[in-house]
Parts: sequence; C-alpha cells; structure tokens
Amino acid sequence: MSKFRKKKKGMPAVNTASLPDIVFMLLFFFMVTTTMRETNLVIENPRLPAATEIKKLEDKSLVSTIYVGKSKDANRDGVGFNKIQLNDKISTADQVPAFILSKREKIAEQLIPLMTTSIKADKESNVGTIIDIRLKLRDVNALKINYSTTAGKKN
Repeated sequence: MSKFRKKKKGMPAVNTASLPDIVFMLLFFFMVTTTMRETNLVIENPRLPAATEIKKLEDKSLVSTIYVGKSKDANRDGVGFNKIQLNDKISTADQVPAFILSKREKIAEQLIPLMTTSIKADKESNVGTIIDIRLKLRDVNALKINYSTTAGKKN
C-alpha cells in the first residue's frame, strides 16, 4: 500500500453569500411592479354579458368605472340588481355627475377629452338604471362610454 492516499473530493459547498442580495432584489421587484386594487367591490362581482366585437381600453388611468349589480349586503342596501357603485360605496344615479367631476379634477386639462367612463353591469341589471347613468353622464358631457363585456362566440 502506498503511504499517501488520494483524498476523495466531494462536491464543494454551495456559496450562500449572495442569497440575501437575490432575495432583496426579488422583494424590491415585486414591490415596484405590484399594483393595489383601487376599489373594493360592494356589489357582487358582475357577470358581464358576452359580445363578439370587443376592444381593449388603451389608457386605464383615464378610465372611471361605474359598477351596476346586486349588493353583497342585501340587508343594508336592499334587494335587487339596480345598485350602482361609485368608488367604494353604493350610490344613486344622481351622484354620478359629482363622481365624474371629481375624477376630472385629478387629471390634466388636455386629457379630459380622452377620459372614458366604463360601465360594468351585471347581465341581470335593469336597463333603466343604465339609461339613467347615461343621461347623467350626458349632463356633464362625459360622452365616451365603454360597456365592459366578456368575449363571446362569433356566429
């Protein structure tokens, strides 16, 4: 036998010195890219109607969303599909102009003509409620209206 034996070398240990840097980079990335939900739905999540000719909205910062549907808390808000949600509370059609005007104050004057109002109405919602909203939008000259839908089948 030889006097000197070769030592078997195993796999070297993984260097974990850069692990905290990687973790903080990932944490920073997700903090920067994540957006928080602007409104909490007080109405039930609307089941949108289907449409064949749909188009995505371009600039979502210029979109004001009005939800129409059934209230989650029927005891407090009453029963039916005619509830209108502006921001985080149940409102009436008479409060729509004030909602639009408050949104206009927050953007630059040259962007006001590009502002769009999106109506997310449940399939079962009363059409009279949507017409009331449209009339109130017409009163404040908010004429760009988008009706949110899901993609349907083409015939």
